[in-house]
Amino acid sequence: MAKAASASTGASPYDTYQTSLTTRYCSPAMSQLFSQRSRHSTWRKLWLSLAECEKELGIDTITDEALEQMRAHLTVTDEDFEVARIEEKIRRHDVMAHVHAFGAVAPTAAGIIHLGATSCFVTDNTELILAQEAMDLICKKVAKVISNLSAFALRWKSEPTLAYTHLQAAQLITVGKRAAQWIQDLMLDLHAIEQVRQELKFRGAQGTTGTQASFVSIFEGDTSKCDQLNELLCQKFGFPGCYDISTQTYTRKVDLIIANAVSGLGSTAQKITGDIRHLMHWKEIEEPFESSQIGSSAMAYKRNPMRSERVYSLARELMSKPASFAATHSDQWAERTLDDSAIRRIDIPEMFLLADAICIGLDNISDGLVVYPAVIASRVAAELPFMITEEIIMRLCAKGVSRQHAHEEIRVLSHQAGAVVKQEGKPNDLVERIKANEFFKPIWGELDGMLKAELYTGRSSQIVEKYCGSGGAVSKALAPYADYIKSATTAKLNV
Repeated sequence: MAKAASASTGASPYDTYQTSLTTRYCSPAMSQLFSQRSRHSTWRKLWLSLAECEKELGIDTITDEALEQMRAHLTVTDEDFEVARIEEKIRRHDVMAHVHAFGAVAPTAAGIIHLGATSCFVTDNTELILAQEAMDLICKKVAKVISNLSAFALRWKSEPTLAYTHLQAAQLITVGKRAAQWIQDLMLDLHAIEQVRQELKFRGAQGTTGTQASFVSIFEGDTSKCDQLNELLCQKFGFPGCYDISTQTYTRKVDLIIANAVSGLGSTAQKITGDIRHLMHWKEIEEPFESSQIGSSAMAYKRNPMRSERVYSLARELMSKPASFAATHSDQWAERTLDDSAIRRIDIPEMFLLADAICIGLDNISDGLVVYPAVIASRVAAELPFMITEEIIMRLCAKGVSRQHAHEEIRVLSHQAGAVVKQEGKPNDLVERIKANEFFKPIWGELDGMLKAELYTGRSSQIVEKYCGSGGAVSKALAPYADYIKSATTAKLNV
């Protein structure tokens, strides 16, 4: 009976649905940022700041005592939430429910809370404040992943490995060069998020339809004070200014712009972890694997890429978010419709929680990648005879042989050698075939010297050093995050 009672009252967290984002994947910091206490306490900070600015601009009905009471109750308590819950059930209006709850603990201020404002003064400005803070958190974590991969790229900048175009073996690169490719995508994400964060503006105090009519009335027709009010609010909350045009809300185009930048991290994460999953299949590189970790409940030998698969999966959901924000923006009739409300309560926190979880996964993976040079070398050796064919053509041409004739001769032998590998399961014998063909006699003496993998990686090592090394683009981009990167430890997975 006790168990049944517990289930019926929902006393246990196991009796109600919980999002996996907060219980399994994302950080406490991001989860706390988008918590109800954080959100509604930010409302109170906005109400206080509005009252302070209005008083500074001459509204003498706002007393010092009222402001002190508001300052003393900026954090919404559990008791406050209960008051607001009861009020919202009666009034069907969440903002007015919290106005009432704030007034209950700051009674002297009850009559001036929300003076001149509309609901979007607190809801929209709060979304912008939280987005600003969330992007700061994400940028730091992206920078940490870039730092991890940069160290990895520099360590393995000269290790030859097969490149793959069309997922078929192609001209050699290095292990570090591939990592540098991943880094460049992350650098583009970091820049995009930084730019959006830096350009983000405030909604401010704009009135019910963006005309500031209520504030014109409060300030008795002195419209200069409307501008001063928004300037003061922007200073208090760290924004460069307000959006020039407002309706009842800030334009939902802003949400889409944020989503495009943040969700871009999803495609990068899928690209990186997709590559890692293939490399694990080929046994060239592995993500971290703990000594007690189980890869399969049935196949005990397996070492599945569960970290990369998790990031890949979360990234798929993150990449879907811009479409939702675009739909919300396009469906805002005239000056505003409330069908943006419920979906944004879901989409905005989820977008940032997903990005946060992806960064945690990428940090954990990138700081513990394991490279198997012997396997890589054996795979390179199996394909190296094909890799030298272009060089053979160039050397024959230097000796006066027709380029087209050389291309055809080497093409025929290459396909013969490929058939031996695929149909008979034997080693690649292209070099032996070349040595037995009189057409290639002019370069027979050079063949053995050509079978060195490092000859075919081009400028891979230099490219990595220039990009990731001291004074390169990566170090410059990471400079603002140096203290964070230095103090940060490798992200641990909750499960």
